[in-house]
Amino acid sequence: MPVAALPAESPFDRRCYPDGLVLRTWTAADGWPHRAYRWAAAGPPRGSLLFQTGRADFIEKYLEACDHWHRGGWDVEGFDWRGQGGSRGGAPSAAPPPDDRLSFDPLIDDLTAFVADWRVRTPGPHVIVAHSMGAHVALRACAERGLAPDALVLVAPMLALNTRRLPMWLARLAIAGAVRGGRGPREAWRDDVDDPARQFRLTASRERYEDSQWWKQAVPGLGVGAPSWNWLAAAMVGARRIARRGAVETVRTPVLLLEAGLDELVAGRAIEHVARRLPDAELVRLPDARHEILREADAQRLAGLAAIDSFLARKAPLR
Repeated sequence: MPVAALPAESPFDRRCYPDGLVLRTWTAADGWPHRAYRWAAAGPPRGSLLFQTGRADFIEKYLEACDHWHRGGWDVEGFDWRGQGGSRGGAPSAAPPPDDRLSFDPLIDDLTAFVADWRVRTPGPHVIVAHSMGAHVALRACAERGLAPDALVLVAPMLALNTRRLPMWLARLAIAGAVRGGRGPREAWRDDVDDPARQFRLTASRERYEDSQWWKQAVPGLGVGAPSWNWLAAAMVGARRIARRGAVETVRTPVLLLEAGLDELVAGRAIEHVARRLPDAELVRLPDARHEILREADAQRLAGLAAIDSFLARKAPLR
């Protein structure tokens, strides 16, 4: 699919809550409080867009992307996943705790319940844009729970982990062995936020990377640490469910998949394979983009936004 002309961007203060954005609490069926937000369109809405972040993310990291859609006329909403950002629960700790998760199923439950309410109270078309782990959850919610937005955008989706030179089967065995050996809740690696290599695994934009660290200082409790071995095991289980024959072939929603060519965190081959299996899918590969496409340096970020705009104009037109 060709990438459309780059959209014009207005100056945006990435370290400030924009006027009109409202934070609130949404409570899941089991009582877990989630920090949610809504940014209503200034005039008659173009439609309703739900944006969901990736692992260890929080609302503030993506205010700039939400501003782009808001200026395009969308009502924009979303929430922090349970266990991270403003949905961690409990008092902020001195050091970010490991990102420990036994399964992504509770996240699928949360998204399904939130969308059921969102669709009733907001105008269509209804579209979901989700990044990385959030894209994993969104796709599985469509495949396993019958979630059916008018359009779905998966940005650098975590459909399988990037194990680099390690074969997937061997990575799976190593992770399972660590869990069996009692290391499940422990961090699988040290996460040094000051390491330049960490930044370049995510984005070429030093400024946007520093924005996320600034928000963690400004709003204590937003950050979580590196993934635990349990988290990696859950990701492996989820990837196998997605890879299972027939798992995604029933998803009739139009889907756009954005693949980052320099992604070191998720497997590009898995994205391409799922794109071929989905009944109504388009794949855009950004060869020079890193994992956080929507927080990349402008050339890559704007190309990703342009691809999303073009897709939604065609697949989720104003009713």
